[in-house]
Amino acid sequence: MYSFYLNKTQKTSEVFSCAPITEIVAKQTEIVLNTFGYNAKIEQHTEEVSVKLFIDNKFIARIIEGCNSISIIILFISFIVAFSSNFETTFLFIVFGSLLLYATNVFRIVIISIAIYKYPQYEYVLHDILFPLIIYGTTFLLWFIWVQKYSGLKK
Repeated sequence: MYSFYLNKTQKTSEVFSCAPITEIVAKQTEIVLNTFGYNAKIEQHTEEVSVKLFIDNKFIARIIEGCNSISIIILFISFIVAFSSNFETTFLFIVFGSLLLYATNVFRIVIISIAIYKYPQYEYVLHDILFPLIIYGTTFLLWFIWVQKYSGLKK
């Protein structure tokens, strides 16, 4: 279903545009960066399906579909459903966990953008190690809490 959504909302020829959820994540990242006192702006990339992020008119990063957290939220929900408990507990944990992952993702992009802006020489470590560690670590922690406290699995 997510692939269908992307195919219907992204434009990949002549004029590029991202799926609305990716644009929303980029816009929220821009708002948070500006709230923290950084002069941030975003713009649709003209040569690919991504949103370019600038701080002080310096290109910092591309926000692509993989940055919008939807794939990891789908993975999170799949795990919770696979080890589901009663409907109410499962539903509430899915909603809470998904919102937490989404917010964590936006702040992760903000933190890494600031770090790359200030320390561009560490871009590889920040993006390829710290970047996934934050979101996957949060997901794993939520899964752990789910299995230990709410899943109903016999210990």
